[in-house]
Amino acid sequence: MKIYYWSPFLSRIATVASVIKSIEAIEDYSKKKVDLSIIDSVGEWKQIPEKTKNIKIIKLYKKSIIEKLPRGGFLRSRFTQLVIFFLSFFRLINLLKKDKPDYLIAHLIISLPLAVMMLIQSKTKLVIRISGFPKLNIFRKIYWKFFGKKVHKVTCPTIATLEKLKLLNIFDQKKLFLLHDPIISPKTIVLKKNELIDPKYNDKKIIIAIGRLTKQKNFSLLLHSFKLIKKKHPDYHLLILGSGEEENRLKQIIQNLEISNDVDLLGFEENPYKYLNKAECFILSSLWEDPGFVLVEAAYLNVPIIASNCPNGPEEILQNGLGGYLFKNNSQAQLIETFDRFCQTSKIDLKIKKIKSKKSSKAFTKFDHFKNLQKIIEI
Repeated sequence: MKIYYWSPFLSRIATVASVIKSIEAIEDYSKKKVDLSIIDSVGEWKQIPEKTKNIKIIKLYKKSIIEKLPRGGFLRSRFTQLVIFFLSFFRLINLLKKDKPDYLIAHLIISLPLAVMMLIQSKTKLVIRISGFPKLNIFRKIYWKFFGKKVHKVTCPTIATLEKLKLLNIFDQKKLFLLHDPIISPKTIVLKKNELIDPKYNDKKIIIAIGRLTKQKNFSLLLHSFKLIKKKHPDYHLLILGSGEEENRLKQIIQNLEISNDVDLLGFEENPYKYLNKAECFILSSLWEDPGFVLVEAAYLNVPIIASNCPNGPEEILQNGLGGYLFKNNSQAQLIETFDRFCQTSKIDLKIKKIKSKKSSKAFTKFDHFKNLQKIIEI
């Protein structure tokens, strides 16, 4: 059996890890011999060789151009996606005709494989992965509905996204499946969580936030809220892990709020578990998530979670607040109020919340991903 993954990306988003772990899950648990490969459209996968050294990468290009493509911001990223679409169109057609994989699992820029599979005669079965909360304008709805006729299956990361797609009636409902991302690798977390962090944080009560420094993650709300939180809870120190196009803007906000001594932007961190393991709580301030990889990791590490009630993951993972604390999306007042409530929670009640959220996180292991993927494709 031969399975190819299609997932062109512009930055190190969570979907990259999801693709790699999905392949690892099949390799670890499938009793069948499966030939697994990632299709590299313009050189994006060569950016993370340390993660893919044991994974077969199929290049559609002769010379990588990923370094030359614009990224960051809506218009720049859309332009780059169009470049990838047109450069890869005939190359992907030729690859599928030549190699004849049994399955093509498409995670990102799915408009290309949708069109390709509609235009060629192939026994390859297309599986569409809805990665992230789908923004479906009229054009995309029409496009998906028309080209989606050749789709074999559609997988969704959360129940909320699954139900949304059912209501939109774009794909045949019999083709829709819930498939949690393979976020949790227990062995990896156990090995990495006890690594040392900078000793200057040892005597501080750490609030941690993790994610790309983008509009979606809404770190500006967190910073403005933290300024007021510090007045009532002066012992806390905020660490934000991640890189992205809003880095300079966030640095300016920190300076303007005069909280430079109480907040650190640590950039991208290969091992976030060691910071989560030392944190008093994890705060997710996102405007949308689906489901929120670091949210699941925090839950698995027994870190108390405060999260915006954004679509689509937090409410589901935190069991409507039973497994953590939910505040109104994009509300500074509610975030501050929720943090106060967290500080007032008894140890027993906090333990109950952590147990419930950890139980939810266990649905996101590589083994559970494989078991559910096995029901969708023949592996």
